Amino acid sequence: MALIEDKYLSGQLLISSPKMDDECFAKSVIYLCSHGKEGAMGFIINKKLKDFSFSDLAVPMDRPSLTNMDSIFLYQGGPVEKIRGFVLHSAEYCKPGTYQVNKNIAVSSSLDVLQDIIYGVGPKDNLVALGYCAWQSNQLEREIINNDWFVTDVSNEFLFHTDDEDKWQKAMDETHVDLSRFIYESAHA
Repeated sequence: MALIEDKYLSGQLLISSPKMDDECFAKSVIYLCSHGKEGAMGFIINKKLKDFSFSDLAVPMDRPSLTNMDSIFLYQGGPVEKIRGFVLHSAEYCKPGTYQVNKNIAVSSSLDVLQDIIYGVGPKDNLVALGYCAWQSNQLEREIINNDWFVTDVSNEFLFHTDDEDKWQKAMDETHVDLSRFIYESAHA
């Protein structure tokens, strides 16, 4: 298993600012898997896909599933490569191609992890995402300075066991930003 070095904001949450008006990112919570001088990459963790299900991904299996596939949700991971699948998961699961973000969280993108989830031998906690979010060198830093994003720590409990509709507010609460003092700027022509 390759360990992604602890750098910059890897393993942290990005919470979209209340002023974020981009439909893809409004009220989004993003788990940052990697962040360094080359850029950043992460997954939106609070927006389930409505038109596509996990069972749509499942390839016909030779043996019956041990997992109720209807209980596994797909998430809109981000606007980049929207049909590419990733599994953000607890780090006890390790296969070739698994990248450990930190001691608690890892990311896999092979079909093996999906099959292991279906057969009940996959990671204990997991979130299946289609697509990802990416930033070029210094782009995310500029957006944070511009108050487009707030940053906070994350726990496995929050990541995998908090209701999606509560994640943005709970993450925002963790930042301790007083939203009543937040200045909203509007563009002028």
